[in-house]
Amino acid sequence: MMDTPRNTRGILLMLLSMASFAVGDIFIKMSGAFLSPAQTMFILISSGLIIFAVIALAKGEKLNDRRAFAPILLLRYFTEMVGLLGMIMALTNVPLSIVGAVTQASPILVALGSVIFLKEIVGWRRWSSITAGFLGVLLVIQPGEQGLDYSVAWAVIALVAFSSRDLITRLTPPDIASASLATFTMVSAFPFTVIWLLINDEVYVPADFNWLVVAYMVVFASVGYLLLITSLRVGELSAIMPFRYSRIVFLLILGVLVFGERPSVSMLLGSALVIFSGVYIMWREHQSRAITSTRLHQNDASKPS
Repeated sequence: MMDTPRNTRGILLMLLSMASFAVGDIFIKMSGAFLSPAQTMFILISSGLIIFAVIALAKGEKLNDRRAFAPILLLRYFTEMVGLLGMIMALTNVPLSIVGAVTQASPILVALGSVIFLKEIVGWRRWSSITAGFLGVLLVIQPGEQGLDYSVAWAVIALVAFSSRDLITRLTPPDIASASLATFTMVSAFPFTVIWLLINDEVYVPADFNWLVVAYMVVFASVGYLLLITSLRVGELSAIMPFRYSRIVFLLILGVLVFGERPSVSMLLGSALVIFSGVYIMWREHQSRAITSTRLHQNDASKPS
């Protein structure tokens, strides 16, 4: 049964989470003026490691779970790391509005991956939505008069990596808490960031280092994550998850206000297609689960006692 007050609170928290992530994306983009991608990633990973470890310990979660190094989880950590790398590179080189529209197409790609790898059955309606969603992405990244900006490929890499992570998450042990999972991810990514810094000979603090920008980058990214986790635990996923697409809207607005970006008609149309397709896929999945649950209950009720 729907709990309207809890869902309303969950939706509000999701909106605040997406707004926080969008503001954090602005500061990641700003940090590109004085930090290399390797330095940005090192700061995000190391700060995330500390923050999530503290949260996990404060909640009494175990950080010595041997399952943390199971092959399926190692693969998840890798996809998360690649996704973050792609996101940082994209935010540094690509307009905010394009990064937001492309990376938020993740549920569409996850739906496709569920069919290919998890052998889930999808009807023509969801296939139509998947097709429309990919058409939306193509409209967003289509070549202009000067040709395709190949730096957009970083946003596509982030999309594929984060979608793979979400798909793999369906196969991970459900009793491993979110904060612990985030901590294990940071632990796995930390050596990579250190090696990247050493290879690039970038183990130094830039002369024009802006502590305020970096602090805001870390704070807003962390707050966004905490609000996201809280929102998903407050109400029903079917009511809350569609509002994750508000990040596209926030990035569109902030891109115009902060960086003077001017989204094209095709970009706006593509973003609308991505949002519509993703929301519809979520709704259809909720409907399918509800029908399956009803049939199971009916079968149980029809069995002789």
